[in-house]
Amino acid sequence: MPYPDAPLPNRTASGRYTMNGQQRHTEPVDVHLILRRETVGGPQVLLSRRAGRVYAAGLWHLPSGHLDGPHEDVVTALVREAREETGVVIDPADVRAAATVHHRSPGGASRTGHFFEVRRWQGEPRIAEPDVCDAMEWASLDALPTGMVAYCRAGLDAYTAGAHLAVHFQLPGDAIAFDPAADRLHLVPDVTGGKDPDAPGAVVVKFAEQAVGRIAQWTDTSWARENSRVWRADGVQGDTWYVKVHQSKRFHSREVRGLRTWAPALGAAAPRLVAADEALRAVVITAVPGRPLHGVVLAPERERKVFHRIGALARRIHQASPPRPAPADSGPAVAKADRHLAAARSHLRPGDEEFVRDLVRQAKNLPPLEWVETHGDFQLRNLLHDPDTRAAEDEVEDSGPFVAVIDLERSEPGPAVRDLVRLSDAWHGRPDLLAAFLAGYGRPLTPAEQARLVIDAALDSVSAIAYGSAHADPELVERGRRTLARLGAEHHDSPSPTGEPW
Repeated sequence: MPYPDAPLPNRTASGRYTMNGQQRHTEPVDVHLILRRETVGGPQVLLSRRAGRVYAAGLWHLPSGHLDGPHEDVVTALVREAREETGVVIDPADVRAAATVHHRSPGGASRTGHFFEVRRWQGEPRIAEPDVCDAMEWASLDALPTGMVAYCRAGLDAYTAGAHLAVHFQLPGDAIAFDPAADRLHLVPDVTGGKDPDAPGAVVVKFAEQAVGRIAQWTDTSWARENSRVWRADGVQGDTWYVKVHQSKRFHSREVRGLRTWAPALGAAAPRLVAADEALRAVVITAVPGRPLHGVVLAPERERKVFHRIGALARRIHQASPPRPAPADSGPAVAKADRHLAAARSHLRPGDEEFVRDLVRQAKNLPPLEWVETHGDFQLRNLLHDPDTRAAEDEVEDSGPFVAVIDLERSEPGPAVRDLVRLSDAWHGRPDLLAAFLAGYGRPLTPAEQARLVIDAALDSVSAIAYGSAHADPELVERGRRTLARLGAEHHDSPSPTGEPW
C-alpha cells in the first residue's frame, strides 16, 4: 500500500514501470551445466564450442539454455537442456547448485545465470545439436581454454572459488571473449565470509586437496582437551580422510615417524599416512572405522576379546623394530617430580606426596629396560572398536573383534610399559581383562617392568593433576587423583616396586 500522499505509480498493461515512470528491470534467466569428472590429472568439465548463427559463435561455453517459460523451474530446465545439447540423462537428485551470476553483456543487456554441478549421469556426451555446436571437449578446471565466453568463464571462476553469488557486469567496448586484462568478475561474500566455519584455513585446505582431491565437507573433530586441530574430510567421491594440524613440530615429527615406521605393521588397524607437510605441521591420513572405547559398555566376554586384541596390537607395535639398549639417564621422569608435585599439591590427598616421593627415591635403583617402538598415549580414547568389522587374520593372529589405534603424536621409542601407564586404569578391578591383554600380548610383565609401571603411572598421575589444575580441566584432575589413590591402595601395604621397604 502506498504511503499517504505518495504519487501513484505510472502503470502500463504489463505493469513493468516504476513509480517515476522508468521501465522496471527485467531480464532472462538461464541455466549452465558444469558436467564434472575426476581424472588423474585433476577435475575436468565438459565444454561445447558455439557455431552457426548464434551469439558468441566460435567461442567455448558450458552447455546451457533458457527456461522455456514460467511453468519450468531451473533444475528441470537444466535436465532438459543437458539432454537436448549433449544427449546425457541426468537425475534431478544429482543436480547441485554451484553459483549464480548476475551478468551484463558489453551491449548492456543483463541476465541471471544459474550454474549447476553434476557428477553423475547416464550416457556419453555428444554433439546433439550440430547446427549450434561444432565441437565438444573435456577441459581441465585448472587450465581452461582461451577463446571462452567471458560470462561462462566468470561462472566457472566463481564456482572454483567456492562463491555462491557473483556479479559480472561488462563495460561497453569489452570483448565477448574472456580477457584477463578486463576481468569484471566480482564475488559476493556469503554470510559466513565465504568459508565453511568448520573447515581449516585455506592453506591447509589446499594441501589436503592436492593430496586427495576436492573435499566436499569438513567436520571439526578436534579433541576438546588438546591444542591440535583435527577434521574429518569427506571427498566428493564418498571417501573419507582425516586432516590434522599438530600443536608443535615435535608432535608432528613423532606422528609422521610413527605412521611411517610401526603403523604399517598393524595393517587396517591403524591409519595410513597419505601426505605430510612439515611447514604446516599437517598430515592427511586414512580413516579407520569404529568409535573410541572410552565410555563404551560391552558384555564381559566381549570385553575380554577386545582386550586380547589390544594386547595383540601392543605387541605388534613393540615388535615393529628390534629392541635396543636404553640410552643413559632414560629412567623414570623423576626430574619433573618436584615441579609437578608443587603444582598438584592442593589437589593431593594426605599421604599422596609421600608415596610419590618414595617411588622417586626407589626409581634410582631400577634396572634399565630395553627400548622399543611405543604409541605413547595408549589409552581407551585412542583405541577404536567397530562391532561391524572383523580383524583380518593376516594383520593380527586371530580373527576377533576389530580394534584400531589412532593419534600417534606422542609416539617415540621407550620401554614397552610406557604404553601400559594410561591403559592400566582400564583393567582396575578386572583381573580377567589384564589376563586377556597379556594373553594377546604374548607374555607376562617382568618384575622390573611391573616396578617401572607403578612408578611411571604415579608420576603420570601427578603430571595430569598439575596440568588439569593449570588448565581448568577438572576431569583430568580427577583422573589423576583416582589413579594415584588406586596405586597407593594397591602397593602401600605390599612390597615396594623394587622390593625395598616403604
